Amino acid sequence: MRVDVVSIFPDYLAPLELSLVGKARRTGLLDLRVHDLRDWATDRHRTVDDTPFGGGAGMVMRPDVWGRALDDVLGDADDGPVRLVIPTPSGEVFTQRTAEAWAQDERLVIACGRYEGIDARVAERYRERGVAVSEVSIGDYVLNGGEVAALVVVEAVGRLLPGVVGNPESLVEESHGAAGLLEYPVYTKPPAWEGLEVPEALLSGHHARIARWRRDRALERTAARRPDLLDALAADTLDAHDREVLRAAGWEPPA
Repeated sequence: MRVDVVSIFPDYLAPLELSLVGKARRTGLLDLRVHDLRDWATDRHRTVDDTPFGGGAGMVMRPDVWGRALDDVLGDADDGPVRLVIPTPSGEVFTQRTAEAWAQDERLVIACGRYEGIDARVAERYRERGVAVSEVSIGDYVLNGGEVAALVVVEAVGRLLPGVVGNPESLVEESHGAAGLLEYPVYTKPPAWEGLEVPEALLSGHHARIARWRRDRALERTAARRPDLLDALAADTLDAHDREVLRAAGWEPPA
């Protein structure tokens, strides 16, 4: 996969050189390129923003600068589809399902807005040109710019690419995975620490018992912290024991 990120703060993306994503870049699993939007500004001050029409506080990023940048970056692509991602607090929520879908794409181009955002005509223009444009939010809060969201998107999508995560099973059991539950609590050595013991079931060596314990804790944790996830579960994914656990946790399973 190729990912291009356009930002006025390209150094903000330096953490992508680290950890598994950085390794994926070095081994060629992920082709990640970061661009400075100001390279497409035309005045000596390298201006990328101006005051909003209609008045109001803040500045808006100019569509002409973004247009030149995106024309070059999108036009540099090999033949094939590309998705333009615009992080914005007013976008659709970016979820694990979004990451899974985008991990199937050949290319992502992430446009990092700043100030009051990018002129709305930018998204409109590229939609009209047939580009898949996704305006997304990583949560119900406001950041100073799209770079943090770009880090989130690249890591969430990149770790799903084949070969990036060493043990593919890690992607199955984690929170927001295929099971639709939050992940169970995890423990390691020492078995006793500060008067706290690792649950006996995990020390039993009994695989079925361990699996049941983990499933129960995942159900309880999800009921306590994210009952909305349980609402999305299909009734046929819950066995009789699951239903007992959920009722004990204060959540009534669907019929």
